[in-house]
Amino acid sequence: MTTVWMRYLSGADIESLGVTDADIVAAVEDVLADHGNDRVVFEPRTHLVPDNGGKGHFNVLRGSLTDKGVSGVKVVGDFVGNYERGLPSEMALISLFDPETGMPKAIVDGTMITEARTGAMTAVGAKYLARRDAKVLGHVGARGTAWWNVVLLDSVFDFAEIRVTSRRPESREPFAERLAERLGKPVQVRASWEETLDGADVLVEASRLTEPEPLLRKEFLRPGSFLVPYGTISALALDLLDDVDKIVVDNWRESRSGDPRFGALRPHLNAGLLTEERIHAEIGQIVAGLKPGREDDAERTLFWHRGLSTTDLAVAGMILRRAEANDVGTMLPYR
Repeated sequence: MTTVWMRYLSGADIESLGVTDADIVAAVEDVLADHGNDRVVFEPRTHLVPDNGGKGHFNVLRGSLTDKGVSGVKVVGDFVGNYERGLPSEMALISLFDPETGMPKAIVDGTMITEARTGAMTAVGAKYLARRDAKVLGHVGARGTAWWNVVLLDSVFDFAEIRVTSRRPESREPFAERLAERLGKPVQVRASWEETLDGADVLVEASRLTEPEPLLRKEFLRPGSFLVPYGTISALALDLLDDVDKIVVDNWRESRSGDPRFGALRPHLNAGLLTEERIHAEIGQIVAGLKPGREDDAERTLFWHRGLSTTDLAVAGMILRRAEANDVGTMLPYR
């Protein structure tokens, strides 16, 4: 019998490969075009909620990339209190398979991939939906994905002003310091949501609320602004959509799937304020050139992304190909 081997890639293995910001953004943008052209298969996400007193839950994402020859499953935990244990709030594993044979190809540390593909989705959305001359970024949240949001957005826009805030001063201060060192420019720490978001050209809400709270109000959205809300628990005022000219999602089915408690715009969905008729497009349709992105400098645009399994697989597949070419990782006998 033929021995079946699979490659294990740890976080350190991935770091050694020299993957760049541009590599990650390109992988995500490319697979979004595949979405628009119906060249992917992906299943609805599911949630596993352990009996753990509300400490956290798991998201299970599944998909297959038709043109790239890879299928896979990601399991990612979302445990908001992990900072108290010195752990990331989101830790993930991605299993990759050959779609022709079902053979396991790799087990990949998906923690950095989850954070980076989320930031890349924010950056790609901004590329098509924000004003080209956007100069001010306001960012709420300092968790892992927040880092990649700011870094990858700045790689596209080279902002003149970056403002950040988070619930805890002990997280936002070092977050800003790390960003300033990485980006080579000042990063302003603000104490409130209003100071951070009001009047910004690009607004990103990546908060970690435990109960819905209308902290993000429509008054923050000036003409020409672009908003990305994706906190697990909604922080958006119910009337915020009244002032939004164009709403784009990553996938309309995914917007409605899973536990109705989770998702930045789930209260708006549940109240009938967000409907399919209100959606301008899915981001893949825009990237593929099937629908327009921003059409007017005065438009207030909103991009809600919940996370597509296919973006995880695109980045993981790119990393696997590079690991195979450089013989990086640990080969494990499957059978």
